[in-house]
Amino acid sequence: MSVYNHRPMVPPTQNRLIELLDAVRAEFDQLTQEAIMCKSQRDEFEHKMNNQIQEMNLFQQNLMEMERMQQIIKKQYEEEIARLRQQLEQVQHPQHGSGPPVASGYGGPSGYAQPPPPTMMESNQPVHHPSYPSGPPPPPPSQHGGPPPPMSSGPPYINGGAPHPASTPPPPQNQMVSSGRGPGANPSNKPSGAGPLGASGGSGTPNMMTGYADMDPEAVPPNMKVEGPDWFALFNPKVPRRLKVDLVHTFDHGSVVCCVKFSNDGRYLAAGCNQATYIYDTYSAQRIAVLQDENANREGDLYIRSVSFNPDGKHLATGAEDKQIRIWDIQKKRIRRVLQGHDQDIYSLEFSRDGSFLVSGSGDRTARIWDWNESRCIHTLPIQEIDQKDPGVTSVAISPDGRLVAAGSLDKVVRVWDATTGQVLERLEGHKDSVYSVAFMPDGKTLVSGSLDKTLRMWQLATNMYSNERGKNPCKQVFTGHKDFVLSVATTPDGKWIVSGSKDRGVQFWDPYTGQTQFMLQGHKNSVISVATSPGRRPLFATGSGDNRARIWSYEPIGP
Repeated sequence: MSVYNHRPMVPPTQNRLIELLDAVRAEFDQLTQEAIMCKSQRDEFEHKMNNQIQEMNLFQQNLMEMERMQQIIKKQYEEEIARLRQQLEQVQHPQHGSGPPVASGYGGPSGYAQPPPPTMMESNQPVHHPSYPSGPPPPPPSQHGGPPPPMSSGPPYINGGAPHPASTPPPPQNQMVSSGRGPGANPSNKPSGAGPLGASGGSGTPNMMTGYADMDPEAVPPNMKVEGPDWFALFNPKVPRRLKVDLVHTFDHGSVVCCVKFSNDGRYLAAGCNQATYIYDTYSAQRIAVLQDENANREGDLYIRSVSFNPDGKHLATGAEDKQIRIWDIQKKRIRRVLQGHDQDIYSLEFSRDGSFLVSGSGDRTARIWDWNESRCIHTLPIQEIDQKDPGVTSVAISPDGRLVAAGSLDKVVRVWDATTGQVLERLEGHKDSVYSVAFMPDGKTLVSGSLDKTLRMWQLATNMYSNERGKNPCKQVFTGHKDFVLSVATTPDGKWIVSGSKDRGVQFWDPYTGQTQFMLQGHKNSVISVATSPGRRPLFATGSGDNRARIWSYEPIGP
């Protein structure tokens, strides 16, 4: 056998198989790479798609929010137009000798059961009881001020589009804003509906002050106005500027703020809303308590229309639509006592200064004096005039010496009783429409009232001690300047100023000696339902409004 006639070492079939395997491996690797790339592209597409879906959802939410805001703004504009048309009609067809028509009465949220203001009747001469209380006075009462007014049934707020709160909202998380004057505030953010500043004659005999035309904030000199991000104050150019005003705190709520009241030391502020009362620290703006009766009917509205701190600061009285007066232990956040006896809504409350008794006013045509520690009614002070169609009591106040109880009512009359005997001492007539708020001056000799006739009046009382100081007419001043119903009045502890809140959304500070307006403040987008001054050392006042806000403001003297 020849050496050249040999066989190959590897069979040809085996080499072919290896080549095929290598080709399959290469193709598999290529397919794997393509699969990885496809998966990566798919993940990228899914991520982009999710982003697109999120953006679409965000756009949808923004669109729905814009539509909702557009409806709210449209409603507000429509109501503003209706209000302006009504004012235009009143200018073109003035009503002589009467207050605002009943149809345009102050309206609160649905669920308020107080009847609308009655039709106006001619006022008679004031009737004064020959004897006022004499002898040693009982313990001094609580700080004066303008107790919160009741709400009347009817249409919603004409000039602000107040929301209709939900029947059982949970206590809202309060949003607090501590704010001073904002530099470069946008004038377009200023609330509309500014009322004219009032002017008056001097003190002594009654004077009707004539308000002058609306002032353009842009035309007011810089030294006569103060502006914030959403508020402004215009000072009266006809009198020397004596005060400066600024915003301290803002508290937002889930419903209309029906009433505000300071504690006697000025440390706390209570705000009554739907179903709950909120208490705030006036220094830190912290909400320290939410007082809500868990046993009350939660299915409907239950507006807290009046609040009053006991002088010790440990207890708070609240009055509501369910005819009950609740006495709360603030620290324990629970009800200590419930005072029952009124047949209608509780519109006003005030503690005596020593905390021994409590006075309440109700739509059942009575005011009541309570020994709240014993849950006992000491005196029922009825309004018994047969000719009065609706003499429901809207507001009560106690004189600084604790001897007198005053009440305003829907029948346009202010009445004064002896706090010890319950005897009627005086009927003060002169308002042309329902009286919604009363407050004593610190001297105890004068009383201030606010009415739906758009005016305030200051009355000098005929006690035995100083009856010779008063002439035949007890009305010493008539303050005119608000464009709409006066809903609440208060006086400062030093007696230098009278504060009023109105349906025209404005707050005005009045000089009780001259009757002149010091400034007009616009800081709410709806009616100013309640005003209160702080009895503490800091010069503060508070406002509660249909725009769901309570605000604390400072007022300080200028110069020495």
